[in-house]
Amino acid sequence: MYFSLALILASLPFLTAAVPLSESPASRGIAIPITKRGNSFNGVPDTSKLQSGIRRSVSKIQRGFTAYERNTGVAHPLSRSIKHVGRDSGSDPLTDDNALRWYGTISVGTPAVSFTVDFDTGSSDLFLPSSKCGSSCSGHKAYDPNASSTAHDLYTTFSLAYGDGSTATGEQFTDVVSIAGLTAKSQTLGAATQYSSGFSIDNLPADGLMGMAFQSISGYKAPPLFQTLISEGVVTTQVFGFKFATSGSELFLGGTNSALYTGDFTWLSLTLEGYWQASFDSISVDGTSVVESTAAIFDSGTTQIVGDPVGIANIFKQISGARAAPQYGDGTYTIPCSFDTPISIDVGGKTVSISPASFSLGPVSQNSSTCIAGAAADKTLTGDFWILGDVFLQNVYTAWDVGGSRIGFATLA
Repeated sequence: MYFSLALILASLPFLTAAVPLSESPASRGIAIPITKRGNSFNGVPDTSKLQSGIRRSVSKIQRGFTAYERNTGVAHPLSRSIKHVGRDSGSDPLTDDNALRWYGTISVGTPAVSFTVDFDTGSSDLFLPSSKCGSSCSGHKAYDPNASSTAHDLYTTFSLAYGDGSTATGEQFTDVVSIAGLTAKSQTLGAATQYSSGFSIDNLPADGLMGMAFQSISGYKAPPLFQTLISEGVVTTQVFGFKFATSGSELFLGGTNSALYTGDFTWLSLTLEGYWQASFDSISVDGTSVVESTAAIFDSGTTQIVGDPVGIANIFKQISGARAAPQYGDGTYTIPCSFDTPISIDVGGKTVSISPASFSLGPVSQNSSTCIAGAAADKTLTGDFWILGDVFLQNVYTAWDVGGSRIGFATLA
């Protein structure tokens, strides 16, 4: 059955008042420094990579819709909100294309071997190159299940189709996986025997990816790592926190780091457990509301704010000097590099200001006064949901409450 946006929004419960995190179980956790890798060369954005990143992000969401229906037996309410315009809807949710991503270190197996992974709140699976992977995995550290005494073969293969027509294939295992001293004794992970070109060392400096959404969109039908840590009793506070910034970025597991934010959290209840999906109240430019309440997927694996063409155009109509710039990719806009127009997104009654530094992705060329904007349109989106990526997330401290099925926002310290 298809659910209209009005019905979804009407049935979405909000906790709009600011609520202190202390009302949750006592927060004790571990901080993991994370690093941002960019999509620019000498400060100039690689617009082809940004464009590919948008397409792959939307395809990733669509792939998750398919997994959700397979895993739960019902269609995701937003699954009909993406128009089919000839794209491969099965493009792999892990393809990176050198978009802005956040990565850190985990260890896998016994004895433990360290790997770098991108942390992605828009997917749910852990994925590493296998020791059986050939030249397509060159430059990455390989996971060898035969060298781990705790690895167990699930005798289940996986095959992920990419937008460029290539595939990643491999086998699923369970093994010991640790992050910052927190250890899951039996975590499902994929060992890839083939990486597509999108996973080449030039495009994906990290070895693999760690999904941090919910099991219902897992391609393996298995719990993500953080949920495994919860079920095995390793963490008692079922929350992780993120700070995304040019420096001092951090993932905090088992609570939040109160040194990185001020005041109380404003919470949004999730529409359903799949993506980190809730809704924003409005988007305003220079104090004028230009986009009304819309469902949103909060995704650390997406660089920009991505919306439907009409809504995105409404934003840039209010920005002096903004121009549609299809020469840099469909749905791309430019703004003056001197841009300082106030832009804000209201979430659950909290106003999050988007800083000019985060909304401007850099000049179109060296010494240019024209910059690539941090919001872009995708023609497959109908307006029923947007993707709020790094351009939004780096302006607020986020708490991702797995146990409470909600996402919280606090002011950065």
